[in-house]
Amino acid sequence: MTWKLALAGCGNVGTALLEILHRKGAELATRHGFDCRVCLVTDPLRGVALNPEGLDLGTLLEKLRNGGTFNGLPEGLGSFESLLARSGANLFADATPTNLTTGEPGLTHLRVALSRGVHATTSSKGPLAVAAEELESLAKRHGALFRYEGAVMSGTPLVALIRENLAGCAVTKVEGILNGTTNYMLTRMEEGLSYGEALAEAQGKGYAEADPTADVEGWDAAVKVAILSRVVSGVALPVDRVDRTGISALTPADLRKAKEEGRRIRLVATLIPDPESPVAKVAPERLPLDHPLASVRGATNAATLHTDHLGPITITGPGAGRTETGQALLTDLLAIARLAREEN
Repeated sequence: MTWKLALAGCGNVGTALLEILHRKGAELATRHGFDCRVCLVTDPLRGVALNPEGLDLGTLLEKLRNGGTFNGLPEGLGSFESLLARSGANLFADATPTNLTTGEPGLTHLRVALSRGVHATTSSKGPLAVAAEELESLAKRHGALFRYEGAVMSGTPLVALIRENLAGCAVTKVEGILNGTTNYMLTRMEEGLSYGEALAEAQGKGYAEADPTADVEGWDAAVKVAILSRVVSGVALPVDRVDRTGISALTPADLRKAKEEGRRIRLVATLIPDPESPVAKVAPERLPLDHPLASVRGATNAATLHTDHLGPITITGPGAGRTETGQALLTDLLAIARLAREEN
């Protein structure tokens, strides 16, 4: 089967996905049976590239590398719905920026794709924070598959681990360092930097935005806990039901004192799944040094899953990055293709 992919968002992550598909297209077809043509790319700054027979990714990527728009490539104009219809896409990848308040523009794109029965993946937390239940229902109603690996730990496959590799296990508790920015800041504060110095350094490295509120006040991690509630137990958990305390009130003295007491402070996202009343929180925790999350330093993410059959399992890896998140989208696309084959 030939898959026809539409991509929304051609910033770092979307471009990274295109690079992977261009570089590994033959290998993906041979090893994974994933014969994929990119038929539509939309981006608010770059424009629209459309060719139902498949775009020339080499030409497209050259345009992107040179900072150009899609002028001169096969183009189409109109609403996203009309573009998607004209492309003939049966797969959709959303790599648009995250907006935790509105979920846009990814939310509209996903609604359109899933309503047409187009299988979809997103790396954006925004649509899931605003309308996860609606999107899951749309997918089910229209026979589409919907995945979102990259929305929690970027390319580190936490969602797939829970859904597939731990199938049959009950996950009784999740503890995670799900925000690399705050973990980097706490690591540097432990080394003597003030909160302001650590934040400035994180911003200089591109870990923190100019407005770091979503990270330092725990909103980013809270959204990820809410997403994990659906993955672990199928229970919809509104973000405002996650108890949330950020790191802005911490000082280097707090971290030094914890160290003297044989502990290390980390911003920990905790989920105790319960069909009736799940417990979810994000807060600085004073972890004993032998806790698996205590040794996680820098911008790294990690999660410890407590299970009934296997005990605690910890997965560690990058929680951000253009190629890493592009890989998360690819992981979802390959999973969708495999599941679709199995259904047929």
